[in-house]
Amino acid sequence: KLAVSVRDVDIDFEVYADRRAGLKARLLNRNAAGRSVVRAIQGVSIDVREGESVGVIGLNGSGKSTLLSAISGALPATRGEILVSDEPRLMSVGSILIGEASGIRNIRLGCFALGMSKSEVDERIDELVDFTELGEAIHRPLNSYSSGMRARVQFVIATAATPRILLIDEALGVGDKDFRMKSRARIEEIIEEAGTLIMVNHSLDELSSFCSRGILLEGGRVAMDGPISDVINAYKGK
Repeated sequence: KLAVSVRDVDIDFEVYADRRAGLKARLLNRNAAGRSVVRAIQGVSIDVREGESVGVIGLNGSGKSTLLSAISGALPATRGEILVSDEPRLMSVGSILIGEASGIRNIRLGCFALGMSKSEVDERIDELVDFTELGEAIHRPLNSYSSGMRARVQFVIATAATPRILLIDEALGVGDKDFRMKSRARIEEIIEEAGTLIMVNHSLDELSSFCSRGILLEGGRVAMDGPISDVINAYKGK
């Protein structure tokens, strides 16, 4: 049974030499001078079955994160279609946080954004706060946090719920060594419960550990699709 089906998908981005001209062009004339189109994803077709763990590999700019964003529904396809058997959840430590709000307030808001009810959040908030290991700092505004402290809050929000289709975009290397070990264990629990995984990670060791299948992207196109060890070897040979 298919969990995700990406069918002949293109994703284009409009780029303007002048941002102000870009805004004006959108309102008045889409063919204004300085406009160009970047084809981030080109004719990609992928089927992922329930229970599969797939690692997406490629150089920076090859379209990995763009593809995951499109599968999650956060980014529309320019052409083609993406079908899913259940709502995918994109786990990324790059989530937007509110600087003026406290760490605990950001966790609550993040959980609500994941679709958790107030009673579910109230039941789990102590557990989530304890996981961050931030102590009393959890009540301070996020603007006062170091980048490592912010990453802990982002990770806790990203892993608060377990979907049936899990998309991971570079969400494993968070915090110091001890926290990374704890984070990895949490990721493993979620993967076991989720069933279907599509992962982007620059660590080939992480991909080989979590995934059985690999997809190599080059210039927004699928260059190879096969066993993760074969795809990693092909990527290393380039």
